[in-house]
Amino acid sequence: MSDANKFGGTGPVREAHKFDATALNRWMEQHVPEFAGPLKVEQFKGGQSNPTYRLITPNHEYVLRRKPPGTLLKGAHAVEREARIMKALRQTGFPVPTIYAECDDASVIGSEFFIMELVKGRIFWSATFEGVDNEHRHLYMEEMNTVLARLHKVDFISLGLRDYGREGGFVSRTIARWAAQYQKDSADAGSEQAMDLVILWLKENLPERDETSIIHGDFRVDNLIFHPEEPRVLAVLDWELSTLGDPIADFSYNAMMYRLPSDILGGIAEFDLKALGLPNENEYVAHYCIDTRRTDIPNFDYYVVFNMFKFAAILHGVKARAVRGNAASAEAATVGNRFVKVAQLAWAAAQRSPSTRK
Repeated sequence: MSDANKFGGTGPVREAHKFDATALNRWMEQHVPEFAGPLKVEQFKGGQSNPTYRLITPNHEYVLRRKPPGTLLKGAHAVEREARIMKALRQTGFPVPTIYAECDDASVIGSEFFIMELVKGRIFWSATFEGVDNEHRHLYMEEMNTVLARLHKVDFISLGLRDYGREGGFVSRTIARWAAQYQKDSADAGSEQAMDLVILWLKENLPERDETSIIHGDFRVDNLIFHPEEPRVLAVLDWELSTLGDPIADFSYNAMMYRLPSDILGGIAEFDLKALGLPNENEYVAHYCIDTRRTDIPNFDYYVVFNMFKFAAILHGVKARAVRGNAASAEAATVGNRFVKVAQLAWAAAQRSPSTRK
């Protein structure tokens, strides 16, 4: 999950993430078109799981994204997947940064990395779109919705991405994976009755529909760069969780903001949407349906509960790592303690859901 402050400015490179900038400069001279140093390196603030750097030269700026140094879990921090999906989507005109070069030689800076375009624009930390007047806020919300719908309509087979994930069974596999992780982490982080009930409910009410598209996996407003003055997305960031999966699961993760408070994933549940000029949840869902040529989304509430469950499991894992003393952030324990709140929100939503089988 991305941190709300991840691109909130840059600072000195953190000690654990330092590398030989001279070696990188030499590599870029050979592999990045029109590159000319000298090179200055800064690190974006916040908690990205893949360290991200701003590279500054006299005439140009770039972004470097790398695997963290050290021993990693198999398949984790796959920056090569991020580069692959962005390069493929760029061919369709989808708004992603240009990839300039990739390096699979860990000896250059200590881990694999890629260099991409630094897209300058406007980043919002909440879908309240602070700083935009009420008359135009809905345009920004609609643009976010339209861009996600556009992603889900991409023909992944024609782009050579059929092996980017597994077709079918996405929701059931995800439930099984995170339920198992929750059980494993419970030894350190404890269990929660609401979470246990949600897992059972999700398994008992699994929808029969099955659909596959490219999914982003963390499509939120703070992973978008908007034009400085227009309601137009210039770039979608953070493709680390992208795969082939259920587009409704992906969309409902984005729409989950309507059910969450502002201190959890920038939720907008407590805001007066009409006063802010923003669409309500039903209008937001209807917009997506029009863009993807659907009449409606059956079992929409099920997918919201599914995403709350997944996020709760992630928070539970953060709490477990904090208890074990190996969490990545000093704030990990505080973040992890939100697990109970999200699990209870998920169970409350499940109880209200018409998806529940009688």
